[in-house]
Amino acid sequence: MNKKAYLILENGTVFEGESFGADGDVTGEVVFTTAMTGYLETLTDPSYYGQIVVQTFPLIGNYGVIPADFESKQSYVKAYIVREWCQEPSNFRCEGRLDTFLKDQGIVAMQGIDTRRLTKMVRESGVMNGRIIVGTLPENPLDGIHEYRIKDAVKSVSTTQTLQFPAEHPQYNVVLMDFGAKENIRRELNKRGCNVTVVPYNTTAEQIAAMHPDGVMLSNGPGDPSENTGVIAELRKLLQLCIPTFGICLGHQLMALSQGAKTIKLKYGHRGANQPAVDTQTNRVYITSQNHGYAVLSSTLPMDAKASFINANDDTCEGVTYTKMPAFSVQFHPEASAGPLDTSFLFDRFIAMIKEAKNNAVK
Repeated sequence: MNKKAYLILENGTVFEGESFGADGDVTGEVVFTTAMTGYLETLTDPSYYGQIVVQTFPLIGNYGVIPADFESKQSYVKAYIVREWCQEPSNFRCEGRLDTFLKDQGIVAMQGIDTRRLTKMVRESGVMNGRIIVGTLPENPLDGIHEYRIKDAVKSVSTTQTLQFPAEHPQYNVVLMDFGAKENIRRELNKRGCNVTVVPYNTTAEQIAAMHPDGVMLSNGPGDPSENTGVIAELRKLLQLCIPTFGICLGHQLMALSQGAKTIKLKYGHRGANQPAVDTQTNRVYITSQNHGYAVLSSTLPMDAKASFINANDDTCEGVTYTKMPAFSVQFHPEASAGPLDTSFLFDRFIAMIKEAKNNAVK
């Protein structure tokens, strides 16, 4: 029989449910995702580092655990909350149960709470800290909860060594700066004939230039982008070299910061697989997968940059195109898996930018 578990929010609200996954007490930043599928990708997305993730879809775990779908080798979530977890998964690709996976990963989880009410509370009040306590509530459950902060996020999820991922039919060499990269970014590049060299977050512009890449990819990742001052300074130098560069999510934010723009923390962020992004040139709306709590302020972009996508719900910046260097970025995930593939053409745009740069170099 599962033990009792409690979620205490920093505003004093208490939710009672049952524990599953690992035992223990944990504090984190409570966020929600509206994705109806892809719970494995959510659990293994490094961008959720330090966060207690709430799934709004009511039944989770029904297709079990499928390692081939992981976005990284481990889970970085602080804890996991669902309405109901499925104890008997059914899928021809299933290789295990969610409960076992969470236990192996040391992830505390709880079920049986009103996730709809919790989500509405976060939407109204904004992202807040929370604590999950398994067993008995202590006398002062709020002690220290307000002080929790996500620190050293990128450093904690980035690779510590350079890794090589050759393409089956190589045509280009791309350096992928790992700020918490999802595996599918690398897969999409490999699929398009790119040998991919994954480098740590603190790799310098000089070190990357010495690799003579045809292009540079800036990955997604967790935390407050403005805290990465060293990375921002190196990106400023790297972009001056005019190597074709494509940024996704945190990479998008870091690129903008390196060019003098500013970022803000959103009330409750964009997390899910149904976020509408409007192409500012064509007015076409794309349904996108997103996972971020910060956004670039369009009004602070430099003169040689323009917003290429805008969120249809709140008008926040969803993409930037730079006019004086071969670089562009998007806030959403064109490599989405699971999720809509409407914007995967952006990888083709990146390849076209690389081709153009190589052709110009030959002339």
